[in-house]
Amino acid sequence: MELNLVSWNGREPKLDVRSWDPSHSRMGKGIALTKEEAERLRDALGAYLAE
Repeated sequence: MELNLVSWNGREPKLDVRSWDPSHSRMGKGIALTKEEAERLRDALGAYLAE
């Protein structure tokens, strides 16, 4: 898994979480999150893990 900050076509950057093959030439499934989405996910995970 890798976490990168990426921007497409001059848009606001997103956090991109995905897997890559060992040579880094093919990407696997992943997800791109805005800062706000990442913050909501962080909060939800924190609440879940605190249980």
